[in-house]
Amino acid sequence: MVADSISSEHGVLVIESVSKYFYQLCAVDNVSLSLKRGEILGLIGPNGSGKTTLINIVTGVLPPTAGRVVADGVDITGWKSYRIARAGLARTFQRVRLFGGLSVVENIIVAAMSVGVGRREAFEDARALLAQLRMEHCADLPATALPFGHERLVEVARALAMRPKFLLLDEPAAGLNEEESGELLRRLSAIPAEQNLGMLIVDHDMHLIMRLCDRLHVLDYGRTIAEGTPEEVRTVTEVVEAYLGTAAAEEGYART
Repeated sequence: MVADSISSEHGVLVIESVSKYFYQLCAVDNVSLSLKRGEILGLIGPNGSGKTTLINIVTGVLPPTAGRVVADGVDITGWKSYRIARAGLARTFQRVRLFGGLSVVENIIVAAMSVGVGRREAFEDARALLAQLRMEHCADLPATALPFGHERLVEVARALAMRPKFLLLDEPAAGLNEEESGELLRRLSAIPAEQNLGMLIVDHDMHLIMRLCDRLHVLDYGRTIAEGTPEEVRTVTEVVEAYLGTAAAEEGYART
C-alpha cells in the first residue's frame, strides 16, 4: 500500500518516509508503512535494526529527522507524547513499567484517567479489561505480586484502558517461557477485532509473530528489506540473511 495514497484516510496509521539520525548514525532510513484498524502488523528485524526507535518516533518520544506520521487522517508528527496518546495511540515498553505501590486494577485506572476518562468509567473499563484478559482474580493484588507473564498482560491492559485506535506493543513476549508466550498469543489475537484497533507488535518470538500477524514489515540497519504476509516474508533471502547470515540463506533456510 502506497503511503501517499492513504495518508488522509481515517482508520489508518501511516508512517511516511520517516528517517532518524543520531548525529551521523542513521537509525531509521526512509521507512514507510501503514496499519489499518482491525489488523495486526508485525515489525521485526535483528537487534539494532531501528524497531523501537520507530515506535518512539510514532509515539512522540523522539522527533523524526525527516518524514511524517499521520493517524486517522491527522498529521501528528512532532506532537508531545501525551497529546499523541489522547489522539488514540497507546504503547507498551520493553521493560514493564507498572506502579509497584498500586494494585493491578489501580494501575489500569490510572492509565485510563491519564487520557481524560472519568474515575467511575475508568474503574468499569479496568474491570472489563481484566475480564477480557481472564485476569479478574488479580484485580486487587499488588502489582509487585504478579508473575512476570501477568505483569506483561497488565501492561497491555493499561494501554487498552487508554481507548486507543492504534496499539503499539514493544516486545510483549520478552522473558516469557513457551507456555506464557502461547497464552499471550491467544489473548492478543482477538483484541483488534474486539476493540476495533490496529495493533503493531515488535517481538523476537518468531513463533508468536508468524502465528499472530496478518502482515510483517522487516527492518535491517534502519531500512525496510521486506514486507508482506508471514508466508511471503519468510521466503525472502535478505530476511534470512539478516537473521541467520548469508551462509544460512545459501543453504536453503529461506525455504523452510
